Amino acid sequence: MHNTIAKGFRAAAVLAGIKKKTGKDLGLIYSEIPADAAAVFTRNRVLAAPVLVDKEKIKSGKCQAVIVNSGNANCCTGGQGIQDAFSMCRATAQALGISEELVYAASTGVIGQPMPITKVLHAVPGLVEALRAEKAGGRDDFARAIMTTDLVPKVFSLPGEIRGKRFRITGIAKGSGMIRPDMATMLCFVCTDAEVPSRFLQESLSLAADCSFNRITVDGDTSTNDMVLLMANGMSGAKIGTEADREIFQSLLNDVLLSLAKMIVKDGEGASKLVEIIVQGAASDADARKVADTIAHSSLVKTALFGEDANWGRILAAAGRAGVPIEPDRVDIRFNDVLMAENGMSCGDAAEAAATEILKMPEFAIVTDLKSGKGRASVFTCDFSVEYVRINADYRT
Repeated sequence: MHNTIAKGFRAAAVLAGIKKKTGKDLGLIYSEIPADAAAVFTRNRVLAAPVLVDKEKIKSGKCQAVIVNSGNANCCTGGQGIQDAFSMCRATAQALGISEELVYAASTGVIGQPMPITKVLHAVPGLVEALRAEKAGGRDDFARAIMTTDLVPKVFSLPGEIRGKRFRITGIAKGSGMIRPDMATMLCFVCTDAEVPSRFLQESLSLAADCSFNRITVDGDTSTNDMVLLMANGMSGAKIGTEADREIFQSLLNDVLLSLAKMIVKDGEGASKLVEIIVQGAASDADARKVADTIAHSSLVKTALFGEDANWGRILAAAGRAGVPIEPDRVDIRFNDVLMAENGMSCGDAAEAAATEILKMPEFAIVTDLKSGKGRASVFTCDFSVEYVRINADYRT
């Protein structure tokens, strides 16, 4: 990982007073020139105001700045919420001296409370001033400002090369709870200084999201504010043109988004373990994904992970209710390389003891082999802890 942001992009953050807790809560990412843009949004039918606004803006395929607040989701706030999202964009555009159509907004926090728009608008001039004064990129300040229940900021950046031209992809994400992405993640902003054809940019982002953010779960809940925004300003001089160029760019984007996705699960509210749920031997990849999703979402499986209880019966039971045909007396279950159950039956006390040691690790895999075909899928999940209940019981208070 590298500690820089893609060429031509800057970021900054300030304290606007939106959150209950102290700390910066308003951030801005800015490209020196208008960038080609692509986005994916939540499929939740309850949509936050910024999502509604940005879904229209992205039709232009262009973006130059995005203003992001934490502490308030601006969701279920009616027509006023829509106007507040537009006001955030308008104020930012005026302060930057760019077109309002090139400014997007994003919000994260409590649902159903009016946006303290006066605080936001009052803070925008200082935010733009901080952006212009920031010489180091302001990336880490921005990453912290968009956090809610996150314990750590989530940033990942990788360099690439196309026909002798170097470029970079930098991603910044937030997310810890209400994580069961149904397109993307809670919030993620990706900047690249490569020049990428508009049509491929959207295809590339959608594919990368499916390979990363759509393979994670913390608690099975899909947010109302989910979005991933990808901006490509071309300032490195690297141009994505040929099929080989596209493969290089796609692979790099996949790596950046998957790294961020794993960070989100690892930082899941109260989580102590990052677990990859692998299902193989299914009749199809789609069937394998259904089984992996069901296991990964299971509260009983996740609480057993927290308790370091090698309760493979819960895993098999979850597989059996996934809605796809399985033959229970053919299923094998492994914790890393420890065979815990073979042909639907326990491998004994020694296997359980070995599996229990695996469960004490901060990261491991659970492999369920259905032995019914060549289908395979994997999903990343975490354990459910007492701390998760406490955080969400007290979230508004």
